[in-house]
Formats: sequence, structure tokens, C-alpha cells
Amino acid sequence: MDEEYITEAQAKLAQDTTSVPEFWVNKYRNEAAKNWDKFYKRNTTNFFKDRHWVEREFNELRCQSEGNNMPLTKVLEVGCGVGNFVFPVLEANDHLYFYACDFSARAIEFVKAHPGYNSGRCHAFVCDLTKDPLTDEVPADTVDLVSMIFVLSAIPPEKMVEAVRNVYRVLKPNGKVLFRDYGIYDAAQLRFKPGSKLCENFYVRQDGTMAYYFSEEMLKQIFTDAGFQPMSSEYVMRKTTNVKSNIEVDRIFVQAKFMKPA
Repeated sequence: MDEEYITEAQAKLAQDTTSVPEFWVNKYRNEAAKNWDKFYKRNTTNFFKDRHWVEREFNELRCQSEGNNMPLTKVLEVGCGVGNFVFPVLEANDHLYFYACDFSARAIEFVKAHPGYNSGRCHAFVCDLTKDPLTDEVPADTVDLVSMIFVLSAIPPEKMVEAVRNVYRVLKPNGKVLFRDYGIYDAAQLRFKPGSKLCENFYVRQDGTMAYYFSEEMLKQIFTDAGFQPMSSEYVMRKTTNVKSNIEVDRIFVQAKFMKPA
């Protein structure tokens, strides 16, 4: 990241010294699933675009062969939402089997109602990563790949390591986590008004959903504490235009891969 941009971003964030009362901090954390359920009730399947970019960024998800003898690659998507990642990837690759979970029951209802949902190729279920064992639905040590695309940021920081350990238990040895999420100093972080910060780099939106903004260092620490080996990580910078205000903004994401040791 550009040093000048970082300096300006740090100065802007330092201006917010407002503390959110502890009652509200606890309320937002305790009602996370409820607030995401309300989000999907309000927006149904219309809010997020299908994530066709994922195969471009993660070659592990590209179709490897046209042959019918290739064994199925088992993929778990945590925080699947309404299926904007699952269905485009399934459609493009006949050799994948997906487990898909979300802590919003309403989101899982939308996944199961999708015309592309086939129980022979996908199993969708409700799961709160911070307290529900994934092994209740997915056999331990059986998954080849786990995708964590804009999901860990919705979890309170103190619960992140345990959530990642939950993922660790279902991955095969040498299995990989494919990760992308919000990066520190992202334009969305800089837009939060005073009174939105729950703790360092962790914010609540107006609808009650929460978002954490990761540094590479913080992300690596979480995954290594959970037992993973870092493979790669980088900041992904994108300039996008806010249509409403016609202003160009800097989107910053962290993209990474982690491996479960053999």
C-alpha cells in the first residue's frame, strides 16, 4: 500500500475516539445471526453478485479434467450466504462436491430453493462457526478445500481462532483454505461514522451486521494459532466508483491461502 495513503487513513481512523456502550457491543455480538437473517429477509438473493472471479483468483477451483474417472474434490464453503459462490463454481466444474454452511437459516433456505441445488452435489446446512462443530455435518479430515470468502470478518475477533480451528478439523492433511476478506484501510472502513467501532478494526454497520478489517499480520496470526501453515498472502487493491456520489474509492482486500500440515 502507498505510504501516503496509509498515513492519511491512520489519521482519519485516529479521529474516532467514540466508545460504543458495552450493552450495545454485547447486543450486536449476541445477535449476529439474527441480524444477518434480517439482512437476507430484506435483500433476499439480490444484494450480492455471483462471484465468477473466484476461479480466476484460485486455480484450485478451476476445472482440471473433462474425464469422468476423476475423483470428486470436496469443498466446504463457510458463510455461503445465498450461494453466489457455490452455484457458479458448481456449474463450471463437474468434479466438485460442495458442503455449504451459513449461520443464517434464511440464507440456507434460499440456497436449497435455488434451481441449481442438487443434493447429490451439494449439502447445505446452518452452522455458527464459533460454537457449532462442523463435524456434526462434515466428516473429520475429509475436505480438500475450504473457501472463506468475506466470512471471518463477520465474527468477533476473540472468536476467530476457534472458528478457524473448527474448519481445521474437517480438512484433510495438506488441505487448503482459500481466503479473501476486507483489508485494513479499505474505503468501507474509512466511511464508518463515529460510534460504529466496537474494538480495533471491528465495526458495526447500520443494519447491525459487523465487519472486521484485516492486516496481513493479524490474519497470519489467527491461522497459525489455529494450527495452519501460511502459503501466501497479499493485499488486493481495487479502485471502484461509487455510483451514487460518482467518487472513486480504494477497495482493499486480503487474499491468502493456508494449509493444514500433513
